[in-house]
Amino acid sequence: MSEAVEGAYRAAGHGRRLRMLRPVSLGPNTALLGLPTLLARARHLARNDPWAVSALNKSVSNGIATGIQAKPLWGTKTFKRAATKLWDRWTKYADADGVLDWYGLQALAWREWKEAGEVFGRIRFRRASDGLPVPIQLQLIESEQCPRGYYATASNGNAIREGIEFDAIGRRVAYWFFREHPGDQVLSVSGNELVRVPAEQVIHLYRPTRAGSLRGVPGSAAVLLRMFNLDRLDDAVLERQAIANLFAGFYTVPEAAENEDPGSTPMLDDLRSAEDPDGTPLGGLEPATMQELPPGYKVEWSEPPSAGNDYAEFLRGHLMAIAAGQDVPYEVLTGDLRNVSDRALRLILNEFRRVIEQDQWLYMIPMFCQRMRDAWFDQAVLAGTLEVPGYADQRDEVTETLWVPQGWPWSHPVQDVGAEKAAVRAGFKSRSKVVLSAGEDPEQVDEEQAADNARADALGLVFDTDPRLTNSSGAGAGQASAPEQTQSTGADRAADQGSDDEEE
Repeated sequence: MSEAVEGAYRAAGHGRRLRMLRPVSLGPNTALLGLPTLLARARHLARNDPWAVSALNKSVSNGIATGIQAKPLWGTKTFKRAATKLWDRWTKYADADGVLDWYGLQALAWREWKEAGEVFGRIRFRRASDGLPVPIQLQLIESEQCPRGYYATASNGNAIREGIEFDAIGRRVAYWFFREHPGDQVLSVSGNELVRVPAEQVIHLYRPTRAGSLRGVPGSAAVLLRMFNLDRLDDAVLERQAIANLFAGFYTVPEAAENEDPGSTPMLDDLRSAEDPDGTPLGGLEPATMQELPPGYKVEWSEPPSAGNDYAEFLRGHLMAIAAGQDVPYEVLTGDLRNVSDRALRLILNEFRRVIEQDQWLYMIPMFCQRMRDAWFDQAVLAGTLEVPGYADQRDEVTETLWVPQGWPWSHPVQDVGAEKAAVRAGFKSRSKVVLSAGEDPEQVDEEQAADNARADALGLVFDTDPRLTNSSGAGAGQASAPEQTQSTGADRAADQGSDDEEE
């Protein structure tokens, strides 16, 4: 049997070259038993390693930027306008800690998720007397506050695994949290008390890496050791170069003849009299001076080893591995764009954007944003700030939301805009899709364009950006085949509109 396995897959063999590769087969959650140590190291590097800090910053700035916007889809225009206005008012008070707004919570949640592999959010229901636009807030909780090593059987018979309580059919029914962060328990007498929180009040954002995974894994797990060792090596090289810049010099005193006194030479007396603060003799030098030594004296300079001509390339290779492990391109992580063409950079950024969009639409939006949006609608209806008859029967339709992440900047504005325009004219893409990809609301853009056109027409203004009046040549030429009424001035059109209103 063993020979058959080795014959089918060489990687399954047990020969000399694979003798050291003997991993243990572990389940998706048994493999997480060492996570507390791994998490502590990930936190340490996120505080001290510049490349870990850069990877987190780049991930947050691209994944969240200024925030993922919410646009209601259900209801009349009046209802949508009222829901949007209420949501915008509430976002300022979304943080239960009173520090951030809703979009700041998004950025912090994303950062925690990437650093620790997961983050929890506790939905806090408030009283009407608290004066909030909608009586609900969100409290972010770090991973360590839900103990991974907590395995037990609850008093109701439910199983508790990794700090999560499951019912008989495997549904998550509750989470168990310390009252305070374990790292802060030295400052509190009740911090080690566990509290049961119903699952409907908890948001758990993480990326399952295996089927059945209960908790998340830090994003830097695969490169933690490399980052730690590279940081130590880089620090040692930096210290070595600092020592190399000291330019230490040594002078050798020849042996005196039998009838010669070595201490009678004036130059030697000067050298011996120079001392540093602790009394160590020195031979001092000043810039642009030539110093004559007594006959027989010779100066030798220290020659400490340099960093090496290949150190930069060595460092670059390891940084590429670190960037790959953090899902951030090397060029984005380091800002090193040497020998990278525009076309190659565009391909690199496109791949990075696919990763970011996957995290946005598969994890961040459904697991974090939409969960909070659902709870917000529930409280808004219960508090009477939104009127939705039959809400319980159509909750899924009412809470359906169009989430609009901030759009990606154009790599080449002229070419990118031209390509989008050609796609719309060919019917391959809608205008709404183009506007959404820029992070804007198509309905709002249409309303703004209509308002701009109406204001320009009323004032008799003609801009070469108005496709109704000018062609696409860019020179502001009028439309060649435009009907006569389109060629009239804005003042004439305003007058005509006024007469039409009078007739009605």
